Amino acid sequence: MNQSQNLKVEIPEKNAYTYDIVIGTNLLKQAQELIEQYTKAKKVLVVTNEKVEQLYGKDLQIKNSIRLVLKDGEEYKNFETYKKILDTAVENKLQRTDCIVAFGGGVTGDAAGFAASTYMRGIDFVQIPTTLLAQVDSSVGGKVAINHEHGKNLIGAFYQPKIVIADTFVLKTLDLRQLKTGLAEVLKYAFIEKSCAAPLNYRFFDFLKQNRQEIFGLNPFIISKMIKICCELKASVVSKDETEKGLRTVLNLGHTFAHAIENLTNYTLYTHGEAVAIGMKMAFRLAKLKNNIDTEYCEEALKLIDDYEIAPDFVDLDKDSFYEEMFLDKKAQNGKLRFVLPDGICSVCVADDITKKQIFDVI
Repeated sequence: MNQSQNLKVEIPEKNAYTYDIVIGTNLLKQAQELIEQYTKAKKVLVVTNEKVEQLYGKDLQIKNSIRLVLKDGEEYKNFETYKKILDTAVENKLQRTDCIVAFGGGVTGDAAGFAASTYMRGIDFVQIPTTLLAQVDSSVGGKVAINHEHGKNLIGAFYQPKIVIADTFVLKTLDLRQLKTGLAEVLKYAFIEKSCAAPLNYRFFDFLKQNRQEIFGLNPFIISKMIKICCELKASVVSKDETEKGLRTVLNLGHTFAHAIENLTNYTLYTHGEAVAIGMKMAFRLAKLKNNIDTEYCEEALKLIDDYEIAPDFVDLDKDSFYEEMFLDKKAQNGKLRFVLPDGICSVCVADDITKKQIFDVI
């Protein structure tokens, strides 16, 4: 499938700012043309990582570009990486009219995007995501950040890209673990679909049940359709609540648990998607414990997670440390933890009446 699809993201909060997500195959070879179309940059700083550079660096050829190759991994989404990006921009005299391109997964996109949001108070930013997780979730919506030693994404901004270029061809080199880590965010969209205020009914839960074999086989038509549905659901949410004052919180299903898991294990034991998948299972058990959902839907949702084999076994962590760690979650308010929990089929709500005992019962 060589034909690309364009999806428009609209941000009314920013004076009706819009940008396109372009989804298709062999888009890396069109990146030069697309960047020229969507920005006025004379210089382009491409921020990537060692693995992506080795696999696809030769396919992304952009005139007047500087390339910064970083180490990959959540542990590198930190102040040091942020400073390297800014230092490179300064050394190469990037101006406000120039552009930073994130060419990699979620770590690259988050760090490069945060640097773009702060360099000269903001310069153009382009996302070229190379992992499934980044293509369906982190590259869309303008959340950019680095981690602090006491919590994930604690230092960041809302900063929208000029364009997102999602080339599905690059997914063929993902190993199975990285494919599954992206699929955790994909399943999340199935569980929250009815809460996304999207104009269409995708029946995404059923789509994922019916197409598991084709998805793992990277069927290009099914993969492109899957990515497009995820992006349309996220775009629907972001267009109504860019800065997470209300609706956008639904995108965090499983994430309150997940961020605590990641931080307590120093981002080395689980990928982000694995932590989210574990967190979603905890969220479903908590919702069932509170009688938010019936047993049939809970079991069906947990079965879908298990069928996709995206949630590894959860190591025993000190429960008190786990509980305290969750208070660093950005959704916490007035000394209360707030969880996104299922409250119906493919629907979620925000709950802040969870007791410590209930949390202990599901972790």
